Amino acid sequence: MLSRFLSGSRVLTITARYHFPTQKTQLSTNFTVTHNSLRRVLLTVRSMASGDQKFPPQKQDAQPGRQYVMDPTPKDATEDYKPANKLEGKVALVTGGDSGIGRAVCHCFALEGATVAFTYVKGQEDKDAVDTLEMLKKAKHPDAKDPLALPADLGYDGICKRTVEEVVNNYGRIDILVNNAAEQYEANSVEQIDEPRLLRVFRTNIFSYFFMVRHALKHMKEGSSIINTTSVNAYKGNAKLLDYTSTKGAIVAFTRGLALQLVNKGIRVNGVAPGPIWTPLIPASFTEEKTANFGKQVPMQRAGQPIEVAPSYVFLASNADSSYMTGQVLHPNGGTIVNG
Repeated sequence: MLSRFLSGSRVLTITARYHFPTQKTQLSTNFTVTHNSLRRVLLTVRSMASGDQKFPPQKQDAQPGRQYVMDPTPKDATEDYKPANKLEGKVALVTGGDSGIGRAVCHCFALEGATVAFTYVKGQEDKDAVDTLEMLKKAKHPDAKDPLALPADLGYDGICKRTVEEVVNNYGRIDILVNNAAEQYEANSVEQIDEPRLLRVFRTNIFSYFFMVRHALKHMKEGSSIINTTSVNAYKGNAKLLDYTSTKGAIVAFTRGLALQLVNKGIRVNGVAPGPIWTPLIPASFTEEKTANFGKQVPMQRAGQPIEVAPSYVFLASNADSSYMTGQVLHPNGGTIVNG
């Protein structure tokens, strides 16, 4: 039962009481809020009262999102992960590696013995990049070199070229390339997606994949691996994320075609198609209410965490695990059947 008490013209106290008959217990929670935060609290209370609360309502005003302000913070590490030196001696470059899935991938790669470099967007993602760099230094294998954080807007060929060259200048080569950077925006109609926005989304989400591969290949040898991040939306569609979904479909085709092109060079190309994963992209893309209920539509009825996705990348990067796989896509998506 909810009761409300007015305590001043712009302050409201909400008391939420919940009764659990099977446990013979009652929970009472008080919220004291200003007028400006009232809507957020009411959304939280409504979700709690229904018994299916996933995340506190939250919204970020710009992309890329910031992980350090999220509540709760995405889970990008776990003590349950047991490394086995699967990537010892390897050099990995991960785009968009400062947060979310990218950070979890970087961390798992470092635990597995790889030397890791990652890109981030300067300004918006500075703190997340620093946090990731410190995380990688702590996880660094004794024989690995120090991790590297590279500021880069990867939608442009020249920037991708410079990024690859910086990694090679520091480490001498690239063994694993993970194309992961992405952005998305909602739209109710294709008529709302103008040319500048379309170009921006395609530059980040698919042009950068072409550019990074184009410049990295000359520094990759037989036994190397390319892993592209696509999405469950490429398989099931998404009416509100039309341009984003189109790029993710393009990534699937790019992965399959590139795998055929590089198979004779001994370079494997695969993809990962995550479902709803709790990353900074979510509060930076959706309304508070959608964010609060994010992930409940899948069979597991919850969003996944980045650390639940990262082992798929380790598997595809490791020749010991996936040497007979190329042109394939893994689907850590909470149970959605895609058949593709």
